[in-house]
Amino acid sequence: LTSIKELLEDEERNDEMLVNYDDIYLDFTRQRANRKTLDLLFKLAEKANLKEKISGMVSGRKINITEDRAVLHTALRAAKDEKVVVDGVNVVEEVHDVLDRIKQFSEFVRSGEHVGATGKRIVNFVACGIGGSYLGPDFVHEALKTDPIAAEAAGDRHLRFLANVDPVDVKRATMELEPEETMVIIISKTFTTRETMVNAITMRDWLTHAMGDGAEVVSQHMVACSSNVEGAKEFGINEKNVFGFWDWVGGRYSVCSAVGAVPLSLQYGFDSFERFLSGARSIDKHFASAPIEKNLPILMGLLGVWNISHLGFKTRAMHPYTEALVKLPAHIQQVDMESNGKHVTVHGEEVDFEVGEIDWGEPGTNGQHSFFQLLHMGQVVPCDFIGFCESQNPICEDGLPVSNHDELMANFFAQPDALANGKTA
Repeated sequence: LTSIKELLEDEERNDEMLVNYDDIYLDFTRQRANRKTLDLLFKLAEKANLKEKISGMVSGRKINITEDRAVLHTALRAAKDEKVVVDGVNVVEEVHDVLDRIKQFSEFVRSGEHVGATGKRIVNFVACGIGGSYLGPDFVHEALKTDPIAAEAAGDRHLRFLANVDPVDVKRATMELEPEETMVIIISKTFTTRETMVNAITMRDWLTHAMGDGAEVVSQHMVACSSNVEGAKEFGINEKNVFGFWDWVGGRYSVCSAVGAVPLSLQYGFDSFERFLSGARSIDKHFASAPIEKNLPILMGLLGVWNISHLGFKTRAMHPYTEALVKLPAHIQQVDMESNGKHVTVHGEEVDFEVGEIDWGEPGTNGQHSFFQLLHMGQVVPCDFIGFCESQNPICEDGLPVSNHDELMANFFAQPDALANGKTA
């Protein structure tokens, strides 16, 4: 095979492997691919009717044939005036009905109009969920934590997540929190997820132990994101404080539903969550409409197919060069590996080739002092490097030749070049 170092000498090829959309720049020049590779991958996408399948997904066609369901996480961030019909119902209207309720409720709590059972203001939030009910919201929480606008909106509030059924996680989630100032958000579509319900009962006991077992303790300190309204009511949660989502929302894609909207809006304000939805909506439009050769998500997907199914690389490492994306690898592990963790086609036929990368990673520059030795001198591992032109927290110290962020980004640019070009003794 031609080495990446040799491939990078072809400037015409390099120019064709730089694509951008909405200030997002995708540089895949360091992939072990050439023009012919891309042409073959584009033909593969056409043969698989990829664009038609994307259109079917975003329009509400029931592409989940095993459960006869639509797959409509894109509808969760659709604009209010859009229309997506499933079984005769415009689901966008339903989505915005729930979002409007969440906005009203989060403002009610944040303003101090909704208080706890003892009259104290609610400033702490513990989100109880596992899998997609935890990984997506926690990822966005970490990203917003140091965003200047979101951080200012958060003020003195605290958001924590309780996922593991291990009681140590309960201890960590509640450490230094006052029950009288805490709201618990139970996130479970069915309101029956075993680990979540064990933690929900534990958190209910934590609240009632501090404030008594009156019904107002649960009704004022616990809310739910669930489609099982009756189950939440039986638990003691006020029906008005149950925020639903639908069977066409896959758990791993649910961060844009009430699953993410409730905890993130309570912590950072609904406007911050709306900004997040706006960004997701923008890339959705690009994904659905841009031609394959200029489509960022499709290009990344096709290159993933090339690396795993054709070149035989088993893993993909993610290196976000910002601490704000510390939970991105864990989120992508579920989004990608749960989706592609199959050995049969949608028609139930076994595949005779490798599918599904093993996703892992760590923020830079931490990973450089951990596992990069293996990447440089041990095994070939396809890598995604993610960097930002501006820092959420710019610092420039007197006496240092460059700013902290420039130091970070110097590493961001140097590492891919070192991996691609190697070093000749």
